[in-house]
Amino acid sequence: MVKIYLQPNGITLVGKAWQIKYMLKNYMKQHELVSDWINATAPKK
Repeated sequence: MVKIYLQPNGITLVGKAWQIKYMLKNYMKQHELVSDWINATAPKK
């Protein structure tokens, strides 16, 4: 099981290498950059 920790300035993925690669491939379909991913999930002020 992959654990994803979203922080204001980055993302931390914890899990086995093949699981992390799989998750990153899935998120690459939705977001081009990591900053896009962070901004999409960050609460709006």
